[in-house]
Amino acid sequence: MRNYANETEARVEYIRGYLRNSGAHGIVFGNSGGKDSALVGILCKLACDDTVGVIMPCASKRNYGMDRDDGLEVAEKFGIETRTVDLTPVREAELAALEGAADMTDMAVANIAPRLRMLTLYAIAHAEGRIVAGTGNASEAYVGYFTKWGDGAYDLNPIADLTVGEIYEFLEYLGCPRAIIEKAPSAGLFEGQTDESEMGVSYADIDKAVKGLETEPDIKARIERMHAATEHKRRMPSRYGG
Repeated sequence: MRNYANETEARVEYIRGYLRNSGAHGIVFGNSGGKDSALVGILCKLACDDTVGVIMPCASKRNYGMDRDDGLEVAEKFGIETRTVDLTPVREAELAALEGAADMTDMAVANIAPRLRMLTLYAIAHAEGRIVAGTGNASEAYVGYFTKWGDGAYDLNPIADLTVGEIYEFLEYLGCPRAIIEKAPSAGLFEGQTDESEMGVSYADIDKAVKGLETEPDIKARIERMHAATEHKRRMPSRYGG
């Protein structure tokens, strides 16, 4: 197990150093009410008192209930300023504008919300001289379980190297509310969605793949197919001549 006292100190210094070099004076992050955003919010608050978490419900009922409540509980415990921006009307307007332009698939529609959330965070950051903190972990990155130009976009990410299991260990060390630690991870892309059911593999098995540990051959093959199919998400955009 990692030494999370040392990890906390090192990551706080990393955030402070990036913030200092950026010339910004504050941080903004999306407070989804999930494990990753909780850890990022806590670390950013330890590094910079002027940290703002934005709760951004977008169509999904759990965004207005469980996710919001859990996000508020973390924010209250760790003294993180919280704002709420309701993106459901924006999503509806975007879908209306797209009528006749394309036949939207279910996943194309589902990925609108993460992209609207990142647009919102950067608008706030630009208006207030902040940097945007990302909330993705190493396990999700490995299988491409994030939205390109949505939650995959940010200025810095203080937890990018951590597997999901390590995220939970870190949260236990920091005394995060039990509601965050105990609920099933969900991106809230659609009603009833959970990360593991959508991917068809467990985070425990993905963590093993990230660490180069053995798992069942069929599970390993599935994870490696996901990794290969999503390689484009982990690369910078292609540029002619470079």
